[in-house]
Amino acid sequence: MPEAPDIEVVVFDILGTMVDEPGGLRDALREALPTADEAAVDRLLAGWREQVEHEQRRVGQRRRPYANTEVIDREAARRVAECAGLSDPAVVERLATASRRLRPWPDAPGQLARLARRYPVLGLSNASRATLLRLNAHAGLRWHQALSAEEALAYKPLPEVYRLALAAAGCPADRVLMVAAHAWDLRGAQVVGMRTAYVRRPEGDPPAASDAFDWRTDGLTELVTALTPAD
Repeated sequence: MPEAPDIEVVVFDILGTMVDEPGGLRDALREALPTADEAAVDRLLAGWREQVEHEQRRVGQRRRPYANTEVIDREAARRVAECAGLSDPAVVERLATASRRLRPWPDAPGQLARLARRYPVLGLSNASRATLLRLNAHAGLRWHQALSAEEALAYKPLPEVYRLALAAAGCPADRVLMVAAHAWDLRGAQVVGMRTAYVRRPEGDPPAASDAFDWRTDGLTELVTALTPAD
């Protein structure tokens, strides 16, 4: 594993990388539909994620004006409710805000705090500002700065989102490390010249054989240990 003597700032994806997004959405679906079996929950989750990804792509393709994740999640929740025959408005609204209550991965809060003693650490998420505020508080994630793609009116992997982090970092792109559990996210960061580190998570997007990331690790502890060898 390479050393990182020239890294000045570390940037983390949040959804899926620092918090268990798939597991949290499954929990929210189980809560909303307590009689549904696991196969039905999995189908509804797949429909939710497909809806969100489709609408974010439409925004990126300029086929839809920018809408933040609160709007898109609410649309996904309504689609799920229609498919499941769920009509209670309060239950649908709680489902729509599930992304505010995602659990952190067990290694995330402690390793983030450990790394923050050595580097400035930024969160960079497609989540809206309001969702990100509540999610970070719920999950116990303590950033030096947390950035929402909402500020760029775009979604990762469009380059303008990563440029938010570069502007906040205030140093050359090749001294900024982007950490994510999604290869597509890291490829987007490479477009603007950032260094990249893949952290394996369940249901993430693993690298292809052709991906040339600076680090590939099985967990956040392994990466933080490599970045803080003297600790």
